[in-house]
Amino acid sequence: MSINFKISAVPTRENRLGSVTGYSGDLHDIVNKSKCGSLKNRDRCFSQSSSCNAGCALGQLSGIRDIAIINHAPSGCTAMAPNTDVTNRQLAAKRGITNATVFVGTDMDEKDTVFGATGSLKEIVLETYKRYNPKAIFIGTSCLTGIIGENVDSVVEELKKEIPVPITAVHCEGFRSRIWATGFDASDHAVLTSIVKPPEKKVDVINFKNFYESAREEITDIFSNFGVKPLFLYQNSTVEELSHLSESLATVSICGVLGSYLGNGLQEKYGVPFVNTINPLGVSGFETWLRGIGKVINKEAEVEAYIERERAIYLPKIEEVKKELKGLRAVLGMGPGYTYEVSRVLQELDMEVVWAASWHHDKKHDSGELPAALKYLGEHSPYNFKVSVADQQNYEILNILNEYKPDIYFSRHPGTTVWAIKQGASALCVNDEYMIFGYKGTLDFAYTVLDTIKNRSFEKNLAARVKLPYTDWWYNQNNSTFLKKEAK
Repeated sequence: MSINFKISAVPTRENRLGSVTGYSGDLHDIVNKSKCGSLKNRDRCFSQSSSCNAGCALGQLSGIRDIAIINHAPSGCTAMAPNTDVTNRQLAAKRGITNATVFVGTDMDEKDTVFGATGSLKEIVLETYKRYNPKAIFIGTSCLTGIIGENVDSVVEELKKEIPVPITAVHCEGFRSRIWATGFDASDHAVLTSIVKPPEKKVDVINFKNFYESAREEITDIFSNFGVKPLFLYQNSTVEELSHLSESLATVSICGVLGSYLGNGLQEKYGVPFVNTINPLGVSGFETWLRGIGKVINKEAEVEAYIERERAIYLPKIEEVKKELKGLRAVLGMGPGYTYEVSRVLQELDMEVVWAASWHHDKKHDSGELPAALKYLGEHSPYNFKVSVADQQNYEILNILNEYKPDIYFSRHPGTTVWAIKQGASALCVNDEYMIFGYKGTLDFAYTVLDTIKNRSFEKNLAARVKLPYTDWWYNQNNSTFLKKEAK
């Protein structure tokens, strides 16, 4: 599938990948419909919550060190800046470095809405460069700029003549896409088209797309066994490092949704292989991922030696804890990059997945193929289970939990976890992207699941003292009726 590097706005996941935000069925059905392209979106009569793709786009880019993010938007759209700034500074301090990235809003108002604000935008960008001297500048668009047709690209072209650092527009208007992950693609497109340069040489580096590099030391140690170093993207990376992404031996990702655009873009434009396997969560995921890396960097023997050593240490312990997890029932609510991966891991631990709710669903990734995690589950899952696409709709999740009464609920978002606990369900937030990484992570995760299920006093006490807004009438509704019929 070809990526168009000549356009400034990356096509949305709905248009590019056929992604949907509404579905109710089962694993076999969604796999088959995704394969043949017959999966249609189902809208909701009522939507409780969602996320904005601008947050994903600008949040990702703000992790790059010493740049400027200019959010061309009303002040409310830049409300994420303080939290983002604190997070970036703390993560930099953890590594013993500094991150002088600035996050600036243009504070568009009613006058700007009527008359436009490209003039003031240009002034703000010039003043930002003069005051902070950033290594690159990213100008984010907003719903307002999209509605009034603000020509941000023309401003960028003018500024390129006056500012000697990479500068580009990041088209992330919230209404462009219902799928927040389109923001990940927008950030990658901006990096690929404005910062990455053609290769001059090859270096022993593997591009590692992740969120917050929390397993940096562990992964650096693992990769040292194969004579390579990881370059974590984008948190704490530099513009200079990003300019050399085309010189790396390969690109990998901790999440298929997060890394698809960058990985396939680098492969298509510069020939950097994208290791597009299932993610390194659980035993089979970790081993498949390592072997994929070993194959593209010609280190297969070293990888097999590492796997043999680590298996001897961790597999007996994992097999032992599996005995206590066997048969426990689980419901999941996560982004698709983790919904299907964690479902696979739970099956590896002999747990039963009764329902998996994905925040959105990609029929394919930018390789043109079925997402690796979904393909693997379709081929290897020992049984069929219920699947829905629920875009963070808590009211649907609580309906499912009430009907199926699982032993535990897994989420990637603390907000949904809290509501499950209020209902009295054991719940575990898989917030750390590396929580189930590798053999050790899988073992630790198994013990955490066991602890969560065995220690339920908090859930019981909270549920006994909280009155939820859901009545018996609501809980008796069939979850599939929340969606309209498939669009034609």
